[in-house]
Amino acid sequence: MDVAGQAVQIAAVDDGLPVAEASRPVTVPAIDAYTARLHTSLEAVRPLWLRFQMDGVCTGHQHFAWVEGIVARLMPAGAEPLIVEVNDAVTGAPLMLVPLMLRSAFQHRVIEWLSCGVCDYSAPLLADAGAWTAQSAQAAWAAVRSVLPSADRFHITGIPRQISGVANPLALLTTTRDSVQTTFGLAIDGDPETVLKRLCRPSFVKEFGKDWRRLERLGDVELVQAVSPDQVEEIFGELVRMRLSRFRELGRFDLLTQEAVVDFYRAAAIQGLSDGSVRLFGLRVGGSLIAVQYLLVHQGTVHALLIAMDQSVVPNVSPGMAIIGRLMRWAREQDLGYFDLSVGNQSYKEHMGAKGSVLVELCHGYTMRGRAASNAIDLRNRTEAFVRSNPRLLNVAQRLMRGLRRSRGGRREQA
Repeated sequence: MDVAGQAVQIAAVDDGLPVAEASRPVTVPAIDAYTARLHTSLEAVRPLWLRFQMDGVCTGHQHFAWVEGIVARLMPAGAEPLIVEVNDAVTGAPLMLVPLMLRSAFQHRVIEWLSCGVCDYSAPLLADAGAWTAQSAQAAWAAVRSVLPSADRFHITGIPRQISGVANPLALLTTTRDSVQTTFGLAIDGDPETVLKRLCRPSFVKEFGKDWRRLERLGDVELVQAVSPDQVEEIFGELVRMRLSRFRELGRFDLLTQEAVVDFYRAAAIQGLSDGSVRLFGLRVGGSLIAVQYLLVHQGTVHALLIAMDQSVVPNVSPGMAIIGRLMRWAREQDLGYFDLSVGNQSYKEHMGAKGSVLVELCHGYTMRGRAASNAIDLRNRTEAFVRSNPRLLNVAQRLMRGLRRSRGGRREQA
């Protein structure tokens, strides 16, 4: 048997860590040998996490403060963070951090990404921009799996194929599959004054120009950034108000109906004032806010997360498109190079000229209960995607949801 066909047994190293946080033995191919160590708290990996965040490769969704807020504010009762550190077996050098969590769901145990609904992307933090291959990713994942506790299923969604131009090891695994989710974005460069004209579709540029002139006829148009806690409170409060009003009108669910999620985003925006990792902007016309955009900024990328608008102020204008177009110019003024429009197949993204990329997922059941849950979730997701792709069905579904929410609201008032 040649070297590539051999396997090596890598034992745990006694380095003074508690038993629960020591590496467990793992068998991996000698050609790509990795060790893995399980941590059950963020504090245990804070120095390494911050080093990867500064000098390695990750998305804004893996910023330490962002994930720290998830653990502090959003993790379900009884859930446990599982942070897996992957190291080179020969040199011991740290290569990757994989933030997961274990929780109970309908009488079974599931391991999923440490997201709790506020991370668009599932991607590990990488030590550097070195190339990963399908073989090395598979070997590293085997090491990760070896230290995780038993569970009925894995459920990791929102896996991008690349992280800042580097192949995402999770996306290279043979067990992943295309999901129903698509993410959109635009690479931006050059003169900020001409960024829309050069990079967006001519039809969008024309509509943006018309809308902006209409806004200017109503009064001074100003892009305002929250730069103090009081301004965050004011602008974020308007975002919540606008967004919930809009989603009720559309008959759609929004995470901002949950008080804990609202508190998380507000606290993250206030904390982000110190390092610019979270930005909150409003578009003001004649003294009134007509749109708000919540952003993450990391490693040259702008992640546009939450957007809200008040269509009633200027009914013949799209406030959402106006603030996004203006923020693309702002991003170039900051010398940022990619404008991420997040996950979702909203028509305005393609209308702008954004490029779409299908996200992949890693969803497997390992017990009877786990397989049943995975199959049910898959059926629900694909049914939802089918409904959203059919305008008539979507319209009927939204009418039903609006009626249901109105009836619930009426019952609450009577009570």
